[in-house]
Amino acid sequence: MKITVVGAGNVGATCADVLAYREIANEIVLLDIKEGVAEGKALDIWQKSPINLYDSRTVGSTNDYSKTAGSEVIIITSGLPRKPGMTRDDLIQTNAGIVKSVTENVVKHSPDAVIIIVSNPLDVMTYQAHLTSKFPRNRVIGMAGILDTARYRAFLAEELNVSPKDIQAVLMGGHGDTMVPLPRYTTVGGIPVTELIDTEKLNAIIERTKFGGGELVKLMGTSAWYAPGAAAAQMAEAIVKDQRRVFPVCIKLEGEYGIDNCYLGVPVILGKNGVEKVLELDLNEEEMELMKTSRDHVNEVMTVLDNLNK
Repeated sequence: MKITVVGAGNVGATCADVLAYREIANEIVLLDIKEGVAEGKALDIWQKSPINLYDSRTVGSTNDYSKTAGSEVIIITSGLPRKPGMTRDDLIQTNAGIVKSVTENVVKHSPDAVIIIVSNPLDVMTYQAHLTSKFPRNRVIGMAGILDTARYRAFLAEELNVSPKDIQAVLMGGHGDTMVPLPRYTTVGGIPVTELIDTEKLNAIIERTKFGGGELVKLMGTSAWYAPGAAAAQMAEAIVKDQRRVFPVCIKLEGEYGIDNCYLGVPVILGKNGVEKVLELDLNEEEMELMKTSRDHVNEVMTVLDNLNK
């Protein structure tokens, strides 16, 4: 069993490390365009195996896609990281070219793989990978919802002084400022969060979650990597182990929620075929309006990509 991570930067290397530590695959290939970087980080992770007691072998490669052959899951993290003052949309032209090239190369060697996109702007990079790969929609998905809900749950756990293990939540829509929070689907040990926290504090946490990536960029001068890397690894684990986990992921909608031909985060069942089923929640009028706003924003950036590809 093999998983490939393309991009050996902070997110990719963290993802490979989590995959190895959790023994999610027998072999994890880390690939990058910069000479020696992927090999070095893969070797470092492998040398940690006697300490953390795992058997997964990590292999590095500089642009040799033949080493990725037969991968069950391809995780694409390649791209320009976000810098202070940049929005995710600013990244589109450069990162679309990178994602297109990477996708072309990985599908040659792993035509049956599930592709997970982590590159930003996430929703539109998932669109680019889908266009390039020509895979069915269930096998080209974006990592956003798991990261966004993790931030939301972490902030709630901090505010309520409880374990994040007991918090379940759903966030939908685009990855970024137009994400759609669903407080009525948020529970703490099965208790609706609205019974444990007042509206003002809950709204403040939701706003902080929407701009969670930007907060980290301001603090560090670059994008986050620990949580995004772990989130992508969790998606890969659900696929290769056929766990049928219920996660929010970015996928092309084909009529669900009254939305067609747009890449948005929605709850799905994730298993061996990628997305096994898209789950449709009964959204109220306010929530549907937020989804439409998110759809409109993503569609605008998809149009930018369409014009670039002409």
